[in-house]
Amino acid sequence: MGKSLIIVESPAKARTLQRYLGNNYAVKASVGHIRDLPVRDLGVDIEHDFTPKYVTIKGKAKVISDLKSAAQSAELIYLAPDPDREGEAIAWHIAEALKGTKKPVRRVLFHELTKKAVLAALEQAGEVNRNLFEAQQARRVLDRLVGYQISPLLWDKVRRGLSAGRVQSVAVRMICERESEIEKFVSEEYWSIPTRLEGPQPPPFAATLELVVGRKLDNRKHKIADEAGARELAAQLADSTPEVAGVEKKKKKRQPSPPFITSTMQMDANRKLRFSAKKTMTLAQRLYEGIELGQEGPSGLITYMRTDSTRISDEAITQARAYIESRHGADYLPAKPVHYKTGKGAQDAHEAIRPTDVNRTPESLTRLLDKDMLALYTLIWKRFVACQMAPALYDQTAIKIAAGPHQLKATGSIMRFAGFMTLYVEAEDDAPESGGGEGGGPAGEAEARLPDLKEGDRLKWLEITPKQHFTQPPPRYTEATLVKALEENGVGRPSTYAAIISTIQDKEYVQLAQRKFQPTDLGRVVNELLVAHFPKVIDTDFTASLEKELDEIETGKAQWIKVLRDFYGPFQQNLEQAREEMKSLKHKAVPTGLPCPLCAGQLVIKWGKNGEFLACENYPDCKHTQDFRRDEEGKIQPLERETPEESGEVCDKCGKPMVYKQGRFGRFLACSGYPACKNVKALSTGVPCPEPGCDGEIVQKVSKRGKLFYSCNRYPKCTFALWDKPVAKICPLCESPYLLEKSGKQGTRLVCPNKDCRYKEQG
Repeated sequence: MGKSLIIVESPAKARTLQRYLGNNYAVKASVGHIRDLPVRDLGVDIEHDFTPKYVTIKGKAKVISDLKSAAQSAELIYLAPDPDREGEAIAWHIAEALKGTKKPVRRVLFHELTKKAVLAALEQAGEVNRNLFEAQQARRVLDRLVGYQISPLLWDKVRRGLSAGRVQSVAVRMICERESEIEKFVSEEYWSIPTRLEGPQPPPFAATLELVVGRKLDNRKHKIADEAGARELAAQLADSTPEVAGVEKKKKKRQPSPPFITSTMQMDANRKLRFSAKKTMTLAQRLYEGIELGQEGPSGLITYMRTDSTRISDEAITQARAYIESRHGADYLPAKPVHYKTGKGAQDAHEAIRPTDVNRTPESLTRLLDKDMLALYTLIWKRFVACQMAPALYDQTAIKIAAGPHQLKATGSIMRFAGFMTLYVEAEDDAPESGGGEGGGPAGEAEARLPDLKEGDRLKWLEITPKQHFTQPPPRYTEATLVKALEENGVGRPSTYAAIISTIQDKEYVQLAQRKFQPTDLGRVVNELLVAHFPKVIDTDFTASLEKELDEIETGKAQWIKVLRDFYGPFQQNLEQAREEMKSLKHKAVPTGLPCPLCAGQLVIKWGKNGEFLACENYPDCKHTQDFRRDEEGKIQPLERETPEESGEVCDKCGKPMVYKQGRFGRFLACSGYPACKNVKALSTGVPCPEPGCDGEIVQKVSKRGKLFYSCNRYPKCTFALWDKPVAKICPLCESPYLLEKSGKQGTRLVCPNKDCRYKEQG
């Protein structure tokens, strides 16, 4: 009897399975998709019910040949790509390619790569799921119809090389609309009156003004508007005798967060580890497929990481509870297992993301995983174990204080039992000061110690200090908050978030500045054109409704061809109208009525590769150009050119002074003789390259994503590079020729790059 053949989509997954299954099975990797729509044309026959015209992907003909050869000697073929729509599409195309072998084909779903789970999955193998494949096919065709028909419009109207994506364009729109909100925001002044008091018993404590003559301060409808009002209220408080009007004590519980799903893992990895969604998913894929663990061989460390379900198997819960009781004690174990409700609209096809073996602690893997993989595994492991631990218990006290006709409030809490918080606490997004709290700080539970007071106790003022604040605009999206917003609006699916965020940056429609997204000029213009001509296609509600229809195709409740027909009719009308009416920014200059400072001509708005700019209408006779901005009313405001700052260096090509200039990716040195001399140089750090035998120096550079890094100016001959800024200062302990500048919550520090030397100092 011949062996069974298992086909997966990655070599790492193949190695893990081969170790578990031994010589009874042959495991082959297809290395992803083998067939797809053609790259250079639409590849969809619209006239014949959107029939896709699949072609073999370049370089995959040999893979198909090898799979057919392996299938000939197999008794049974198992198709085992990832257990999601994408994996089902891969399995479907492999099954089609192997039809000629006339061998039985089964679909097997590996939700985790442990020996027990793998053997159980093989026992439960079924058929390739046609509904799942058609849902993925419908998404692929939808995206092709939008992208391959709108993108040529942008080439014609703006510039070649631009692209429009069905879901990515919605994300760009969300970022542009948030930026517009920020630009239109009018900050308002308000004041708070923080105070400090003391009672019959220590310690002194802080209180904030809550009611002014019975009206609640909310800094929106009712607020202290200016300094005069604040000073008057402060004087009234000072003239009063504060007295305790009431004391309220409550026992509170804080429940643990559910185990990770794809979106929450991406969010927390971004908040806590500063990982991009793309990096998080790449690392998680490796943890799922199997990591080499010394004598154990390759083993899958986590369950499948593309999931929207918080469901946990009974076996995993039992294992976690046993670990908690043995490691932390019975007090940390709830009386019953904790189960979490999966969110509305979730597909619930897989378990939550969890370790495959809770006894494989992060500490036990320290020497086997690299730094980033260990950090993500630790996050997943802690979140899972914590979700089965007892809640945190604390006492919360609120004291109401009467001061004449006004009332203040003091709050504090005391942790009585940390529970799950001994292991894990979910990170929160940074919140700007919005005017919602008297003190202007972030909302949250106060940790202040309060004295033991009772109603009627008289108090004494220690401080009454009016404080000025200004309301803040809504914050820009971080990767974490953008993922959260995409999920809340039903845009895309958890498995697509990383690709969405990566694509809109690669296309230069948005950029990350201080970990927050801002639209580029290019992104703004493309978004304006798409919103004007395809308002429904890039609408969040419409995109969310399409996602629901794709889910219905998956469950057999909808036909994929009908979904495409319903979409394409209105879309085709928009497309034809846009071809006629979309304004061209490439061939048309927009008059501004502003005079050219160099000649008698007028300035017009033109569009270049980096966005809009002002140019003289008499070009090429007059070559004046100028940047501009729009004021709150949308009027053009030309920006004066700053006199370049001289660097003290001279150009090594023409001898003229080198000056500092600001480009898309930060400061650099340029020759003042431009355009006659186009010499440019990266900024030097003054640190010689530490690589042995290299005579270069470390200069500042910028990555494709706009992130600063530092590398040798002899690249590519020397590839030395750093993320942290090197400083030309000798380490006093180990005599390293340079130190590294690191920034954190405690400010800037200088640390030694030598891992065996722990020298550090405040920068």
